[in-house]
Amino acid sequence: MKKHNYSAGPCILPQEVFEKSAQAILNFNDSGLSLLEISHRSKDFVAVMDEARAIVIELLGLEGKGYQALFLAGGASLEFLMVPYNLMKEGGKAAYLDTGTWASGAIKEAKLFGDTVVVASSKEQNYNHIPKGYTVPADADYFHCTSNNTIFGTQMKEFPSVDMPIVCDMSSDIFSRELDFSKFDLIYAGAQKNMGPAGTTLVVVKEEILAKNNRIIPSMLDYTKHIKAESMYNTPPVFPVYASLLTLQWLKNLGGIAAIEKINNAKAALLYAEIDRNPLFKGAAVVEDRSNMNATFLLNDEAHAATFDTMWKAAGISGLPGHRSVGGYRASMYNALPLESVQVLVDVMKALESKV
Repeated sequence: MKKHNYSAGPCILPQEVFEKSAQAILNFNDSGLSLLEISHRSKDFVAVMDEARAIVIELLGLEGKGYQALFLAGGASLEFLMVPYNLMKEGGKAAYLDTGTWASGAIKEAKLFGDTVVVASSKEQNYNHIPKGYTVPADADYFHCTSNNTIFGTQMKEFPSVDMPIVCDMSSDIFSRELDFSKFDLIYAGAQKNMGPAGTTLVVVKEEILAKNNRIIPSMLDYTKHIKAESMYNTPPVFPVYASLLTLQWLKNLGGIAAIEKINNAKAALLYAEIDRNPLFKGAAVVEDRSNMNATFLLNDEAHAATFDTMWKAAGISGLPGHRSVGGYRASMYNALPLESVQVLVDVMKALESKV
């Protein structure tokens, strides 16, 4: 039976990525060697890294604007540390918007480096909305936000206009919607949410903001060293970078971010319409801040949970249970999830309504 993968991450990827990756593991570029055993300094893999970095800049519309793309290790969680290390001055200040678990984790790390101001938080409402109307201190070295909150199902629809570098964790909605990415000075994203398999992290940084805070930075945490080494300062995560490249090529051939945004909007509209229509369900996030990537919803009566769980599992749906922080259900609709899969879930929700 076909599986409809709603996992929040590691997530669904295009079928052609699995097929091409599998072939590369057996025989990469007709070399007679597996992708898993080639040298990261080989001509073939250097070409992969170069193309992967270039296609990121192309898809984000940042060509010729002074940005560098890096594929690093350590996950987005390591970037919680690297960002203040590279951007916060000694005795400086950073401003953070607290919208969920990962934003909270970034704040915790930043506090190790200096004055970390939380400009607003939705924690008291269990992060069910994006705070608005906050003021960012003018003397902050940078402003940090999280564009999409995977656990709680909220997404920033607008970003503040500030006179300082803007840093954004886009782990769970990178490449999913059109934005003016030049408004951001540093973007980072764990690959496993929407771009590739677990094991690499994308960092896109405007080079001119670096090397200005007078800190002594350990080499492995210094963005400038990774840029100088063209993302090959140490042995890179070869397979995750290659699979990410394949995913980005798939996206480009589909028509880029503009094309996938239309599909993502259609998927989200279909599911949220059923959540709002069906008297058995309710959304967990406030309507205006609902995420197009992660739809969180609850049963109005938990007595129906066992029946619903049996039904969606029988329909071939996987990865639907919500995070323990919210409960209920979470449908992660990343780029590679087809509209057909969303229709299957909607049909199950309708069938539950007629059954009870």
